[in-house]
Amino acid sequence: MPVNVISAGILTTIQDLGRPGYYHLGIPVGGAMDRLALRAANMLVGNPEDAAGLECVFMGPELEFTEDATVAVCGADLPAKVNGTEQPGWTAFDVKSGDVLSFDFLRGGARGYIAISGGIATAPALGSRSTYAIGALGGYEGRAIQPGDTLPLGADKASGRAGKSVPENLRRGPGSSAELRMLPGLYWHRITEAAQKAFFEDTWKVANEADRMGYRFQGGRPMEFVEREQPFGAGSDPSNITDACYPYGSVQVPSGTEPIILHRDAVSGGGYFMIGTIISADMDLIGQLQPNTETRFVEVDMDGALEARARRKAILAAIRDAL
Repeated sequence: MPVNVISAGILTTIQDLGRPGYYHLGIPVGGAMDRLALRAANMLVGNPEDAAGLECVFMGPELEFTEDATVAVCGADLPAKVNGTEQPGWTAFDVKSGDVLSFDFLRGGARGYIAISGGIATAPALGSRSTYAIGALGGYEGRAIQPGDTLPLGADKASGRAGKSVPENLRRGPGSSAELRMLPGLYWHRITEAAQKAFFEDTWKVANEADRMGYRFQGGRPMEFVEREQPFGAGSDPSNITDACYPYGSVQVPSGTEPIILHRDAVSGGGYFMIGTIISADMDLIGQLQPNTETRFVEVDMDGALEARARRKAILAAIRDAL
């Protein structure tokens, strides 16, 4: 039996862990902006970690259930309510047929993840149910959910999960400021040593242009470029390059003024230089940053990036063991 959408919030989409393998064709990996939160929510309700759930931004949806189910909400501090009664976050709770799930005001973070036992069972596209709205691919008719939609659920539902909770020390909540670790990249040499130093010294703020394609940052000093001759096939701005592939998480700085971190739904290539790449362990955190959040970039090397990835895997393993 389906879940009926009464109201959809601001931008609520169906997401799983994405569709790898098509980036070379211009189709991004996509999937949940905060993968750890979606994985944890699925574990709480007994779903496979890659099951499809709902990603809501700043404001949650209102959903009516037509069958009994178990639900968990992880990620942003966006309190869930069943028939008006608040439910704990990062914890599984039961809903009955006829119950209405709604949400209180956002208290912290940016994106909440709603997992429902059985998972959302819309038709997959290229191996994923994730919504890629720009390409009208996946999700619910290739778009965010809308009032009047009905969301089908899978038949494989675990039972007896209500009350299970992710331990406090394993929940990564968004703070009042953020540090994002970056590995300098192929075009790092295009800015002067003074500009390289300033980039890591300055405090930046998340701009209003922050979505699934990328996060823009403002407030740091403009970058100084090393003199060069304009390459054949590149634009005249010093930040232009001959078109190249964009790594996932890459940091491009058009005209050397406002860094943009390319995220889950970003394009796969273009003509702006990239000063580096945010490490995979920090990409989830970006999805929880609100506009105006103070942010510092921290330089790391490959060993540091691999250590951070191993620590993130250890947190996921600890959540699995706890549940």
